[in-house]
Amino acid sequence: MLIDGRSGSGKTELARALADGWPGSQLVRLDDLYPGWDGLDEGSRVVASILTTLRWRAWDWAAGAPGAWHQLDASAPIIIEGVGAISSTSRPLVDVAVWVELDDATRKVRALERDGDAYAPYWDRWAAQEELFISRENPRRLSTLRVDGTDTIEALGSVRRATRHTQ
Repeated sequence: MLIDGRSGSGKTELARALADGWPGSQLVRLDDLYPGWDGLDEGSRVVASILTTLRWRAWDWAAGAPGAWHQLDASAPIIIEGVGAISSTSRPLVDVAVWVELDDATRKVRALERDGDAYAPYWDRWAAQEELFISRENPRRLSTLRVDGTDTIEALGSVRRATRHTQ
């Protein structure tokens, strides 16, 4: 499963709630592997590789360098969430792709409340990458389900119904 949406839309909260209620599921957060603040495209390109090789390499943000490798279990459900998760190369590899929508003003407030001063200087820089990615890949159109990021409980219910999992 892929969960995508712009920064602050609620995709991480939705993915965590889904993983918590889906025994044995494995959650990969693209935030853990983007290679720095200019790495949205590179992070997105890795998604298809994760789904085919079942391996991914973390990015050590503190060191500004590649980090540890992680192995996924092919027999357990995989959830990949983050900006750039849904692309023309990753979408054919999964059954369910969720786009989380939220208005720009609310997204910014949420993201800056969550990450504060660490993210504030990079908001515009990251948003520009999001816009380029969205215009090129159109993840909203590629998604199988679109949910409202203002209500995680309702979004979770929609995803559960769409995937027919009893959680």
